[in-house]
Amino acid sequence: MSVAEPRRIAIFRHAKADWPQVSDHERPLAERGRKDAAVAGRKLADTGYTFDLALCSTAVRTRETWKLAVHELAHRPKTVYEERVYEASPGELIALLNEVPDDVQNLILIGHNPGVHGLAEVLAGESGGDARKRMERRGFPAAAFVVLTFDGSWKSLEPGVATLVDYWAPSE
Repeated sequence: MSVAEPRRIAIFRHAKADWPQVSDHERPLAERGRKDAAVAGRKLADTGYTFDLALCSTAVRTRETWKLAVHELAHRPKTVYEERVYEASPGELIALLNEVPDDVQNLILIGHNPGVHGLAEVLAGESGGDARKRMERRGFPAAAFVVLTFDGSWKSLEPGVATLVDYWAPSE
């Protein structure tokens, strides 16, 4: 696979979580979150994008979100549950993405705010259509996702090199 082919990254925030008396890492999805995760999965499927790899936080709410969303996809990517995604800053997420092997063309990252919203903003140097305006207006609510494209290897991923090509949030 040539590194000259554009790569795609979807950044997906976990769905709405509940607030039971457990540690933050162990918080499960709320009922609305379970519904929104499945809808987000259908919206991801509607994009027609397929993913080679999913990097998912180890937190309960992200794992539950991904399990509900991936069920809606025609192709299930290899999933790696990565503890470094939990509570990661945009810079830490970029460093993690820089480790992705170059045989991965399209990737989805399932994580948490404020890291995933910050990552989307930092990576997007350009925007196709009105995706950036919609993200600026709506923010990055629970179960939202963006899709970005960029040229080069994963090691070359850095702020401003990607194009924001799609944005979806519940109630869009």
